[in-house]
Amino acid sequence: MPGPLAGVRIIDVSEVISGPLAVMILAEQGADVIKVEPPRYGEESRQLANFRNGMAALYANCNHGKRSIGINLKSEEGLELLYELVRNADVFVQNWRPGAAERLKVAESDLRKIQPNLIYASITGYGDDGPYADRRGYDPIFQSLSGFVAAQLNPEIPFPDLVRNAVVDKATSYSLAQGITAALFARERGAPGQHVRISMLDAGLSFFWPDGMLRHTLIGGGIDHYVVPGERYHLSTTSDGHLIVWAGTAEQMRGTLRAVGRNDLAESEGQRGVAMLLEENQSERAQAVSEGLAQMTTAEAYRKMVDEEVPVAPVLTHDEVLKDPQIRHNGTVIEAEHPIYGRYRRVRPSIRFSETEPDITPPAALYSEHAEEILDELGIDPAKRERLRKLKVLP
Repeated sequence: MPGPLAGVRIIDVSEVISGPLAVMILAEQGADVIKVEPPRYGEESRQLANFRNGMAALYANCNHGKRSIGINLKSEEGLELLYELVRNADVFVQNWRPGAAERLKVAESDLRKIQPNLIYASITGYGDDGPYADRRGYDPIFQSLSGFVAAQLNPEIPFPDLVRNAVVDKATSYSLAQGITAALFARERGAPGQHVRISMLDAGLSFFWPDGMLRHTLIGGGIDHYVVPGERYHLSTTSDGHLIVWAGTAEQMRGTLRAVGRNDLAESEGQRGVAMLLEENQSERAQAVSEGLAQMTTAEAYRKMVDEEVPVAPVLTHDEVLKDPQIRHNGTVIEAEHPIYGRYRRVRPSIRFSETEPDITPPAALYSEHAEEILDELGIDPAKRERLRKLKVLP
C-alpha cells in the first residue's frame, strides 16, 4: 500500500551516503524520488568497490526506491531540465560544499523562484561558514572531531581507534530525514517552504553526546561519578573466544556471578544495594566474572548467561549475522534477483507502520534507467531529447 509520504516528490542530487541514505529512508516511506546524476558514469558511489554489472554495493544500499536520470547540470539546457523537475517537487536535497550550489545556479534562492514552497535541504561538512567551512571532510574526520575516536579506547590496548563504518554519515542521514519530514509537516500546517540545514560535524556530535559526553554534561563540582556506559563497552574473553555481556541492573550483575559459579559472591552483602557501586565491590565482581568466563567456552557461557537472564550476545561474523535466528524471524534481510546485476540482499526499513505500511521499494536503479519515463512526465518530445543527447545534456 502507499506509505505515509505518498504524494511527496523529492529531487535528490546528493552523492555517496549522507544525502542518498536520508532520501532513501523517505523513499521507503512512500515518497517519489527522482535521483539526478552527473553525466557519463552517474554519482560517485557507483564507481566504488563491490561492483557487478553496473551496480556497486554502496550505491545499492543507499538508493533503492529511486528513479534515476543523468543530466549535465553544467549546461544551460540541463539546468532548465532540473528547473522543470523542481517545479512540481516538494523537496530538493544536495550535499555539495558551501558555494557549489550557487555556482551551479541551484541554490535555495534560485529554486525558490520556481517552487516557492520547496523544502530545500542541504548537507555540509562543517557548516555554511566558520573556520573550517571550506575544508573537505569525510566520516573519519568528523569521528575524530566529535569524540568517537577518543571513545574507542580498549584499556588493554590503550590506543584510540575509529568506528570502522561511516557512523557520522549515517547519523547525518537519519537526522536529515527526520528534519525534512518535520519541515513537510510544518508546511502542511501553514508554514512556508524552508531551508533545512545540517552539518556532519554537528550531526556527529549530537549523535555521540547523549551517552558519550556524560562527564561533560553537568558543570562544576559536587558530581558523583560512577561507572559510565562507555567504560563498560568491552569484550569478555572466554576460553575459546569472546562474548558481549551487559549487566545493567543489580539483579543482572548478580546473575553474571551466578552464571560463572560464584553464587557465594552473588549473595554477599557487597553485591547488594548501594554497596554494589563501591569501586572495590565493582572490581571484585568484575574480576570474578572475568576469571570465570576464561574457564568456560563461549557456547557454555552464552547459555548460562541467557539462563540467568543477563543481556548477552556472541560476537557474530558478518556471515553469522545473516543466519541469526531473530534476524531471520524478523525478516530483516531480504534477498531478491535483479535482471541485470543479479542476486542481491538488502535490509527492510526498521520502522514498521500499523496503518500505512508501504510496499517494499524497487531495487536501486541502473544509471539513468528511468530517463525516458521522467522525460515523458516532463513532456519532452523525441526531437528535443535527440538534440539534448547530441549536446551531451542527457546520456
